[in-house]
Amino acid sequence: MIRLLSGDGPGGRLVSIAVLAIFLSLAFAPFVFEGTRALDTAARICVLIVLAASFDLLLGYAGIVSFAHTMFFGLGAYGVALSSLHMGRGFEALAAGTAAGAGAAAVLALVIGLFSLRVRAIFFAMITLAVASAVAVLVSQLSQITGGEDGLTYRIPRALTAAADHGTVPAFAIGGDLVLGGQRITGKIANYYLVFGGALLLFLLMLRLVNSPFGRVLQAIRENDYRAESIGYSVVRYRIAISVISAVIAALAGSLFAIWLRYVGPDTTLSFELMIDILLMVVIGGMGTLWGAVIGAVLLVLAQSYLRDVMGSAAERMADLPLLPQLLDPDRWLLWLGLLFVLSVYFFPSGIVGRLRGRR
Repeated sequence: MIRLLSGDGPGGRLVSIAVLAIFLSLAFAPFVFEGTRALDTAARICVLIVLAASFDLLLGYAGIVSFAHTMFFGLGAYGVALSSLHMGRGFEALAAGTAAGAGAAAVLALVIGLFSLRVRAIFFAMITLAVASAVAVLVSQLSQITGGEDGLTYRIPRALTAAADHGTVPAFAIGGDLVLGGQRITGKIANYYLVFGGALLLFLLMLRLVNSPFGRVLQAIRENDYRAESIGYSVVRYRIAISVISAVIAALAGSLFAIWLRYVGPDTTLSFELMIDILLMVVIGGMGTLWGAVIGAVLLVLAQSYLRDVMGSAAERMADLPLLPQLLDPDRWLLWLGLLFVLSVYFFPSGIVGRLRGRR
């Protein structure tokens, strides 16, 4: 199905199996994994896959280094938050906020591109970093509008909250044993599938884009922009176009995140730490392949969510051994997370997907 829609499969048996396992896990997450924490982790993975993939459109396919991606993500999130506060908790507010955030991201990306994409790559990266930092400071200071450092808490339609009841899943059994069914479908689950469906559609759209003639031109510009210019392609126009498209998709991902979280703040959407996380997802998974964004996002979110718990459990089991309980202390989880990422970059310099495709 993915190959029919985009012409680009994951490539390689191991990558295909991993992507299929991730898709099935996310598709049935509300019924396979117990607890709100697991569902929240699955929703974050869906959003960050789209966000990382949209950044890979710039870095991996167009060769553009930008540090303003979280700014567009934040515009989409704040658009939903502000519209929900001022228009009420209806679906009209969500739609208006999503459209406003995407429109603002497109305009801002267009302005930045017109003034910055004609210069060298390093200067464009510095300009985007300066603009993103200025926007983050501005959001923090405009407390009457944005809530400042405390952020904004708002209400979404009741149909997307845990209080809503949408019936139960029809029972499905094999050989008399119940396999699936009987679970109550709450508004929280409906909210999750809104995020999952939106993320899936955006990802398929990006797959179709990078495998279109437009995407091929982007890759040609990445490899040799002078040669692409010499055969008649306007390098600046293509770079501006992909910058705007990437910004709009990032803003839509921010809107999905805001609908799920029901809270927006500078730390959750505009922080430089989030920008570093996005960069790590793309580099670890593999630049220039959207499937790498899937693998990278899953690995990073799972490590951030569960590595500390795993280390705590391992430290308790090794309490009688010397030194190991101290090394596996949960407070040192960031040290081990950094070490894991250094090793992954060392052994997979072209990313996990790039390395596995190379082996094929």
